[in-house]
Amino acid sequence: MDTIETTTIETTKIETTLNSESHVPETTPAAAPAQPKPKQPRQLVRFTFYKLDPQWQHLPADVREQGRAELIKIYNDYAAHDELIKSYSFYGVRFDVDFMIWQATYDIDNLRRLNSQIRRSSMGPYLQEVRSMLSMTKRSVYVGKHARGSHDPRLVITPEDRKYLFVYPFIKTRPWYALPMEERRRMMAEHIRVGLKYPSVSLNTTYSFGIDDQEFVVAFETDDITDFLDLVQELRETEASAYTLRDTPMYTCMSESIEDILTNLGA
Repeated sequence: MDTIETTTIETTKIETTLNSESHVPETTPAAAPAQPKPKQPRQLVRFTFYKLDPQWQHLPADVREQGRAELIKIYNDYAAHDELIKSYSFYGVRFDVDFMIWQATYDIDNLRRLNSQIRRSSMGPYLQEVRSMLSMTKRSVYVGKHARGSHDPRLVITPEDRKYLFVYPFIKTRPWYALPMEERRRMMAEHIRVGLKYPSVSLNTTYSFGIDDQEFVVAFETDDITDFLDLVQELRETEASAYTLRDTPMYTCMSESIEDILTNLGA
């Protein structure tokens, strides 16, 4: 009993002495671990192709004018919210589609909202969606991070407002994905070198793995249709081209305001 009490007293004296020593540094709290930098967000991209039913043109002029104004307002209201939306025409080029709307957004509900508004508009029952392609921006596995920097422009769709946009779905063969990454990079380097020979043509590649039927959606912008034709012909001769499973249908889109498209369609 005495031993325990003495030990307790002596321990208390030692602790008091240590705490009073000014030369003993206080314990510094451990620094909080560094938080990882937030990833650059990716955009959802949709290409929607429409065909106007000829029966629309048989409706009274005032009905058509009201429906036309309603559709233009829906389009412009969407654009006013800083969402990417661009319209392209096909009349005189393709028989199966009249115009296309290109969208890019960070929220899939924005795509759904616009689609719903168009469907419920006066013109909606007369607009057939011939085709749509959904995709997403993504970093290329064939371009090193040092070449992109902290901000990868491929994650943000920034159209260059060229006259032509060439859009098509793209699927590679399964054997392509079985190749070693270095082998694929070697072949894609040739592909990229060919593309650099045509500076008038810019490329927007987006990815559809698991979210739509194609694997990629390829969209080339240019003011020179001849350069694009020559580029595609030369790309056919590259080694990587042998691993293409499908790259059709190909759409030659011409940039035009939604107002002019509807006017020129006789809507």
